[in-house]
Amino acid sequence: MADDDVATKAPESDAQESLVAGDTPAQDGPSMGDHCITDRPTPAGGAPTGEISKIADVDVYITKPSDYPHLPSKLLLLLSSGTGIHSKNNQLQADKYASEGFVVVMPDQFAGDPAPNTATDPNAASEENPSIIEKVKMGFADTAKSFMIDMWLARQTPEKVLPLLHKVIEGAKDEFADAVANGDGIYAVGYCFGGKYVLLLGSELPDTVAKGQALKDEEKGVVKSGPQIRAGAIAHGTMITKEDIEGLKAPVTMACTENDQLFPDDVRAEGQKYLVDKEIPHEIQVFPGVPHGFAVIGEYDDATIKDAQKAAFEQMLSWLKSH
Repeated sequence: MADDDVATKAPESDAQESLVAGDTPAQDGPSMGDHCITDRPTPAGGAPTGEISKIADVDVYITKPSDYPHLPSKLLLLLSSGTGIHSKNNQLQADKYASEGFVVVMPDQFAGDPAPNTATDPNAASEENPSIIEKVKMGFADTAKSFMIDMWLARQTPEKVLPLLHKVIEGAKDEFADAVANGDGIYAVGYCFGGKYVLLLGSELPDTVAKGQALKDEEKGVVKSGPQIRAGAIAHGTMITKEDIEGLKAPVTMACTENDQLFPDDVRAEGQKYLVDKEIPHEIQVFPGVPHGFAVIGEYDDATIKDAQKAAFEQMLSWLKSH
């Protein structure tokens, strides 16, 4: 088990400022920032190698090691940010794990309803000194975008998402039985929105909740099930609560952003105390000076963010391989 490690340190004066031009800072509020709903520029030369397919009637992006099935592989479930399975950067992220020996299944956990993307082209130049009228227009646009995202989040509930994930898990167990057997189970990695659901899949939950059904207050002595995964890894999880961590039974590593309103420091600290008390194998790395969403593949000019992105991937990959 590990205490919080500080990977980098940003000046305190930067704590309340956006860390990337045009980005919504993680500290701005509970709604998702631009990193959760739009891709950063794709690295030059990046081209996905997997394909969109279906498992149990759910759309999935599947990518495999180049030597599979001739050499044994393990099965990895990748749960993405709100940009979903058609995001080129999410596909490249999945490919990166495939190149490390995992058969990767990235399901459309939003059932064709990815986060509304009203962000501007990240490659487009922004106006340095907008007029008052333009500022007003931008204010209205930001308000509308925030409202749309909040409405979208309200639709993405465990009751909707968990049954879909369980369908994919059961289907993948059949389709890639060799990889499941080789890894003695299924591994999972989650970014942003997907981080919360990696925690839930790694938990022991009342059977109704595990299947996406609401648990009635009057129910007593309910049967519990799970965890559904052997080990999990998450980066800058979104909307994570203390309760999401307190059901955990599977080993987990977390790459976190400091001062992240979507996964607040106090919630993380309470969660870590639970993991220590219950002796759940875990590792937590905190990256100051980087924006929420930093760990997903995408181009940055800032060397600090580039280094943190690389370090987070190595952290998560090492954990999956060692468990």
